[in-house]
Amino acid sequence: MALIDLFLSRAVRKGRLTLTHHDGTVREFGTPDADYPDIAIRFTDARVAGQIVRNPALAAGEAFMDGRLVVDRGDVRGLVELLTVNDKWEAGAANLNPSRLVRAAGAVKHRVDRINMERRSKKNVAHHYDLSGTLYDLFLDSDKQYSCAYYTDPRNDLERAQRDKKAHIAAKLAIQPGMKVLDIGCGWGGMALYLHQMCGAEVLGVTLSEEQLKVARERAAALGVADKVKFELIDYRRVQGQFDRIVSVGMFEHVGPPQYRTFFRKCRDLLTEDGVMLLHTIGRLGGPGVTDDWTTKYIFPGGYNPALSEIVRAQEGLRMFLTDVEVLRCHYGWTLDEWYARTVAAKEQIVALYDERFYRMWLFYLAGAGAAFRNGGLCNYQVQLTRGRLSVPVTRDYMFEGERALRG
Repeated sequence: MALIDLFLSRAVRKGRLTLTHHDGTVREFGTPDADYPDIAIRFTDARVAGQIVRNPALAAGEAFMDGRLVVDRGDVRGLVELLTVNDKWEAGAANLNPSRLVRAAGAVKHRVDRINMERRSKKNVAHHYDLSGTLYDLFLDSDKQYSCAYYTDPRNDLERAQRDKKAHIAAKLAIQPGMKVLDIGCGWGGMALYLHQMCGAEVLGVTLSEEQLKVARERAAALGVADKVKFELIDYRRVQGQFDRIVSVGMFEHVGPPQYRTFFRKCRDLLTEDGVMLLHTIGRLGGPGVTDDWTTKYIFPGGYNPALSEIVRAQEGLRMFLTDVEVLRCHYGWTLDEWYARTVAAKEQIVALYDERFYRMWLFYLAGAGAAFRNGGLCNYQVQLTRGRLSVPVTRDYMFEGERALRG
């Protein structure tokens, strides 16, 4: 109890956290502030405090999932926000790190886990993306875009922001009618169908998720475009052919640093001599790091968000031109806030699909991810690469003009 009290006294300075220990002892931390959350939590057994002190990133999430850490005032998003806003990335963010011993053991495990060979890649994808399609229907937009939206105005709703995301990416690809496009990690097919509908492209979407493949093919058939927009269950390493454009949205996080070179080399080989690719990925603002234990265990096994230096280094020497890099700082935080709100609204349906523990796990995932973009070191990178020096215009005007046309 003394250690967790010391930990929280350092972690919470602005805002208030009230903790009720398992024996009824009440402690308060921080200073009430209208601009910061006011949260009350309760530990239901004696082990919670010690487990959190040893490895807060893993133990706090597990305790919340198991109902051993209960939020009595506010919600889990407010709890995560309170802890992270007091420890922002730009200020040095250190209070929530696990102990040195835990970090050392985790670093070794992390290096092994992110060697995503083909068999492991499919298993890792199935862990997350082959969950019930009903779950994703409950919190995603109508097009089932499971990646960062693009808010041209923070007041826009999720549907508008996801449409604008597709326009933003399509404009960077500068697609002409009849071009062949490869969508690596195509999800439920929304981007591929958009690129055909709005740009006139012929698209091949590839995924390792059987559930996503089924939905994507059904959507293409329902729209009568299955001959122009095709979907396959295949690893990107096995794709054959030549493509004028390659797009990959929200898939690179599952590639793993040991495979980055393989990924970019394969993309280069698949592009025509005048080809263009656009990579959209979650990234980390600092240098290379590790994925926290809770996320690896429960949400994205084998997942890793790259530093920009890792992306750039992986494509060096492959004779591709790095033609554009954009950093989206706030957009995913706003996206995750909407997903969180929709998840809360759908509690009864999610519990009926799975159970209370799964629902709390999903809440913790969305709450933690949102805080990582608002206060932590996560962002989104959009990286454009070309085979030719003049594959795209030499100024960015074409992006703005193309995007305005698509959004209009």
